[in-house]
Amino acid sequence: MFTSKQRAHLKSLASTLKPIAQVGKEGLSDHLLNGISDALEAHELIKVNLLPAAGEDKDNLAANIADLLGAEVVAVIGRKAIFYRHSRRENFEHIEF
Repeated sequence: MFTSKQRAHLKSLASTLKPIAQVGKEGLSDHLLNGISDALEAHELIKVNLLPAAGEDKDNLAANIADLLGAEVVAVIGRKAIFYRHSRRENFEHIEF
């Protein structure tokens, strides 16, 4: 869980990010989840488009993705979700809080 200051810091960092994936009518496939997981490992902070065709409430969908990947939902703004997961890689420049 983040404090409000940490959440605000992560949201400001994510403001310039482009979405790396889209969740649409195909839903959450293993291939999509693996791609999102790899992106989290490489970047720690990512943005994902949650399309209306996914057929699920955007907040529930974001929470489901976070649960499946061991990540945190930073925010859901419009149809974009921001996720954070601490990278396990060594010699990685981690996001400072």
